[in-house]
Amino acid sequence: MTAPAAAVTTNDAVVRAQAAALRRSLTSVPKRRGWLVRRTLVLADVIGLTAAFLIAQWLTFNGERAPGAWTRTVELLFFVILLPLWVLLANAYGLYERDQARTDHSTADDVVGVFQLVTLGTWIVVAFTSLSGIASPPIDRMVFFWALSIVTIASARGAARTLCRRSVTYLQNTVIVGAGTVGQAVARKFLQHPEYGINLVGFVDAAPRGRRPELAGVPLLGRPEQLVQIVRRFAVDRVVIAFSKESAEESVELVRSLKDSDAQIDIVPRLFEVLTPGAPTFTVEGLPLVGLRPLRLSRGAQATKRTVDVVGSAAALVLLAPVFAIAAAAIRWESRGPVFFRQSRVGTGGSRFRIYKFRTMVVDADERKSEVAHLNRHARPGGDARMFKVDDDPRTTRVGRFLRKYSLDELPQLLNVLHGEMSLVGPRPLIPEEAQFVRDWGRTRLDLKPGITGLWQVHGRSAIPFEEMVRLDYLYVTTWSVWTDCVLMLRTLAVVARGAHD
Repeated sequence: MTAPAAAVTTNDAVVRAQAAALRRSLTSVPKRRGWLVRRTLVLADVIGLTAAFLIAQWLTFNGERAPGAWTRTVELLFFVILLPLWVLLANAYGLYERDQARTDHSTADDVVGVFQLVTLGTWIVVAFTSLSGIASPPIDRMVFFWALSIVTIASARGAARTLCRRSVTYLQNTVIVGAGTVGQAVARKFLQHPEYGINLVGFVDAAPRGRRPELAGVPLLGRPEQLVQIVRRFAVDRVVIAFSKESAEESVELVRSLKDSDAQIDIVPRLFEVLTPGAPTFTVEGLPLVGLRPLRLSRGAQATKRTVDVVGSAAALVLLAPVFAIAAAAIRWESRGPVFFRQSRVGTGGSRFRIYKFRTMVVDADERKSEVAHLNRHARPGGDARMFKVDDDPRTTRVGRFLRKYSLDELPQLLNVLHGEMSLVGPRPLIPEEAQFVRDWGRTRLDLKPGITGLWQVHGRSAIPFEEMVRLDYLYVTTWSVWTDCVLMLRTLAVVARGAHD
């Protein structure tokens, strides 16, 4: 009995030492994410509004002033006086609180709120100045200000979030209650996405499941009944309740025990596989219900999606023609062989089509696949043998590495979109060898055309396990909306700009 006891004592000592070091590093940070982001976003909004105001004045100034009109200096002073009201209006729309509550909140999610803010604010200014008679702002200037503000505020917010995420203050100390399959899946997602700003402190569970290899370094901090003490001890900002083996009543009491804590509490819902972030919630005599829309797209929705695909792909092909020419010339300059790579993929309803991509590998890459099979990322412990991905594949050319880094090799798929075989946004286009493993409810992904981008692209690409990729595709197909596609395209641009690649 001595040896096991000694081992346990040693492990406890290691955990306590890690905890002590972690506490020292984290408690030295005087403020948390909410404080940092709110102030930075307020500054971004002020800069965005000011830039829009100055540009609008410059664009509409003709050197003459109408009788009774304000001078440019008086207009500027009036604008400065109104700035605090703009900030208050933005706060009323919740534009400063969402980063604290949501780990994945991005500037793309702010676009609707910014549009509504600028539209309402501009109309209020026009109505107030016109009805009160104190001024008659030129309509062209107000239109320019309205349009420019949407762009400048969104751009300033994007830059502000980029700066915030580089600060240690942005990190949220997080514990996950539940070290089972779901809890470990949540932990893996946090670790894969450092942009979420999550500092994973550890798990809380009375009966933890065997740990996945990539989570071996995440400690078990204690039992659920110790959660309040753990939250205080580790200065925890976020608690994720992820299906521990506690009963429903015990889980409710666990949440209520944190009433005196400032920690954000997130709960992984039951049936999370079919729920979407936009699912509406309503009540029946105080009992909350979550509504799900029909799981199939109407003919009108399908027609709308196809219209967006045709217009978007045609416009992109015209605008990106110089990029196509440069990429083709670079590929031919480095190595002999075709510019395009064509491969069979599975499309709508299980039909086959040939996907277009810029060639990023040597011509005989398929014949040399067996040479690199041992480097397959998914052949490692904890990987998924159904998927094949080699990091820093030696078969990739120098031009190919650049094209892949910024996803430029995917651009020829715009031809597939225009031809009707693919969509701008949709499920991941699988090769037949992968598609054969998708069964039962997962085949719902075949109801829509595969996309150049989608949830899988934004949330990790080849780093996502096969089963999770199928779930993401199912979620996309069953909860589609035009706005979802717009947000995913905006988020894809951010991923590409960071140079993220498989």
